[in-house]
Amino acid sequence: MPRQFRPLDGRVLWISFVAMLLGAVVAVVAKVLTALIGLITNLSFHGRWSYDFSSPAGNHLGAWVIVVPAIGGLIVGVMARWGSRAIRGHGIPEAMEQVLLNESRIPPRITWLKPVSSAIAIGTGGPFGAEGPIIATGGALGSLIAQLMHVTADERKTLLAAGAAAGMAAVFSAPISAVLLAIELLLFERRARSLIPVALGATVGTGFRYLLEGNQPMFPMPDIATPSLIALVAYIVMGLIVGVVSVGITKITYAIEDAFEKLPIHWMWWPAIGGIVVGIVGYFMPLTLGVGYTNIAAVLAGKIGLAAMLSLCLLKLLSWSVALGSGTSGGTLAPLFTIGGALGGVIGLFLASAAPWLQVDPRMAALVCMAAIFAGASRAFLTSVVFAFETTQQPHGLLPLLGACAAAYLISGLMMRNTIMTEKIVRRGVRVPSDYAADYLDQIFVRDACSRALVSLRGDQTITETRAWLGTDCTATKHQGFPVLDSHGQLLGVVTRRQLYDNSLAGTALVKSLVTRPPLVVREDHTLREAADHMVESEVGRLIVVSGDASQRMVGIITRGDLLAAHARRLKEAREASRHLGKKAMAS
Repeated sequence: MPRQFRPLDGRVLWISFVAMLLGAVVAVVAKVLTALIGLITNLSFHGRWSYDFSSPAGNHLGAWVIVVPAIGGLIVGVMARWGSRAIRGHGIPEAMEQVLLNESRIPPRITWLKPVSSAIAIGTGGPFGAEGPIIATGGALGSLIAQLMHVTADERKTLLAAGAAAGMAAVFSAPISAVLLAIELLLFERRARSLIPVALGATVGTGFRYLLEGNQPMFPMPDIATPSLIALVAYIVMGLIVGVVSVGITKITYAIEDAFEKLPIHWMWWPAIGGIVVGIVGYFMPLTLGVGYTNIAAVLAGKIGLAAMLSLCLLKLLSWSVALGSGTSGGTLAPLFTIGGALGGVIGLFLASAAPWLQVDPRMAALVCMAAIFAGASRAFLTSVVFAFETTQQPHGLLPLLGACAAAYLISGLMMRNTIMTEKIVRRGVRVPSDYAADYLDQIFVRDACSRALVSLRGDQTITETRAWLGTDCTATKHQGFPVLDSHGQLLGVVTRRQLYDNSLAGTALVKSLVTRPPLVVREDHTLREAADHMVESEVGRLIVVSGDASQRMVGIITRGDLLAAHARRLKEAREASRHLGKKAMAS
């Protein structure tokens, strides 16, 4: 008899406790990593020993600034070649690949190689945010702890996602969007047994962030007014435009990566080449260097002019796409937010001047485009909406954020098969889930799908008699399996046609001699998911259905064909369009 599904059990309590401890550790790691980035930035660009999180933009290196990112890229290339190639890239696709193919087992050395390499890349001017490496490091730490414990693959995935969520929450003080990011990009599900530990890990990570950094919003903004209806329509149109841009950015990024693949030199040298481009762009536009959180805050606060925002948008895109395509260690979130925010600010300022009747606020335009570009590029829709709200704490932005991100998601889904997060691993042959739907089999009871036209055999029948009956070719003989009853009508087990036609059997042998195991049964109040799991675990293709009361009398049989028939119904409901309020319906 299969066990009936329980959404929670005692194991969840233990995993939740571990996730909370993990959240605290990851928050401290995030603080250490940001300090390390600050130290390398200060040493590389300002020649001072300081852990303060400073911008490279105020450096006085002159043309020497071109060399610094190249040196950082060279160090990362050496670390990737002789440490682990997995440190290359932005971390989230690599974590997704381990979840999907390797039961969430991330190599332990990634736990320290990823943050150190990222700190070097970002600290020497790489145009990335600290959040991507911290998310990857938190996930690697969660996987490492889980590998030291006696847990299932699902529990290991939960701890990986909890570490990643705690990392994002600790950087941005955004626990809800961190949980949503884990659901949309790592867990590929929304179940209580995984959601609760991840949420608790993100909560503790944010609590430590408050303790270490304070509880101010990451990107403070002046209060913005509730948008009018016409402004709301304008923001949705902006979402459509940004959706197209997000597709273009994704294609550009991977086109640059493909171009690097064609270079006649070892990939170890690619980050240094990318670093040269970063340095040249940084020489002309210093704001493109480093994490750029202050740039995002300035754009959202309306403190940057039109020309500066346009330059920041285009040059940050050039610098980041080349650096990422070169295979250095860095992330995507902060650069995309910078590009999207600057683009939105440009559009907002233009519309405020050219079409004031639209009542567009440039700061709101920057906010919605910042979120929409990430929604379009990654298709982490809910993450994008909630993240923009949590990091700015602007409640009046929620409605335009929802509309713009939905529009960007729509355009991206229509124009592009994969996302900036999945394209890399899809090219390696990994199948990434795109829709997280409820299990259809879990919605149907066995009683609604089983066959009640039971055709059973007597245990005292001989093989010869049974074969003669099967040869009559009547409807009752078409089944592939038959329940076997004793002389008192009690169920002995099930035999198959293949067993009955086994040539090694003597014709005088009794049918009950073919029963090799106790009857495998399922109650009619079990779900088809529970029945399917029972079939898989028992390696059978059919189960006897018994009543749900104390008598447990035999009432039917459920087969693999019945499970497929349920899926056929699911496909019909999804694909066949029909009208029900027609003339016949109205007449009745």
